Amino acid sequence: MSEILRVQNVSKTYEDNAVKALCNASFDVHEGELISVIGPSGSGKSTLLRCINRMIDVSSGSIQFLNYEVTSANKHQIKDIRRNIGMIFQHYNLVYRLNALENVLHGRLGYYPTWKSTLGLYTAKDIEQAARLLEMLGLGDKLYDKCCDLSGGQKQRVGIARALIQNPKMVLCDEPIASLDPQSSKVIMEYLKDITTSMKIPCIVNLHQVDVALHYSDRIIGMHQGSIVFNGRPQDLGSDTIEKIYGVPMDALISKVEEMKA
Repeated sequence: MSEILRVQNVSKTYEDNAVKALCNASFDVHEGELISVIGPSGSGKSTLLRCINRMIDVSSGSIQFLNYEVTSANKHQIKDIRRNIGMIFQHYNLVYRLNALENVLHGRLGYYPTWKSTLGLYTAKDIEQAARLLEMLGLGDKLYDKCCDLSGGQKQRVGIARALIQNPKMVLCDEPIASLDPQSSKVIMEYLKDITTSMKIPCIVNLHQVDVALHYSDRIIGMHQGSIVFNGRPQDLGSDTIEKIYGVPMDALISKVEEMKA
């Protein structure tokens, strides 16, 4: 499988409070992988994603995405990088007064001049693709429903469609199921898994739920206090390592994966 991303010895210290959020993080990502990043709050999961798409600058290290060195990319290169990285957020980041179709089309904003996107002058091709994506995600009957009227799971599916319409080479998901009930979480994780298998788009998914990571991931990265302490297959993640990541026994973290399977 082709390598899409390589993170090498990345560290991040927030200068305002001297907190070292990342410490020499290294890993790579290949097409078709679903990689879950697990760890307690404050372990560096969200900081890692923000460094990958250059929302924040690293303190040291290298991030290579496609043919770009992310850490030294100029303004135009950063725009290209972000066009190729879809983002899915915990709280959806939708415009609730707009309908589902309009929100998905916002994923194409990086391809239009500001005046066209402000007026909503999207091409027929983009509108058709947005509708197809919503149909694929089971929202074909919700195209013109305002997002404020959708359930949490439906909002997150709109968020997935918005990421996919960018035609990304990789998708970053920051706690995409944290606000959802078990059944909606199952639906979202199955769609993310399908994206990696059928579309070969790798997804890096930050998760709190260890059982979900074990069930859906091709690979798991475990973080503790800014350091990667595990990087391997789900079946190789033992209870001792989980306790090292979280500081508590594995049994205390498992949220009954059977609820996800039901």
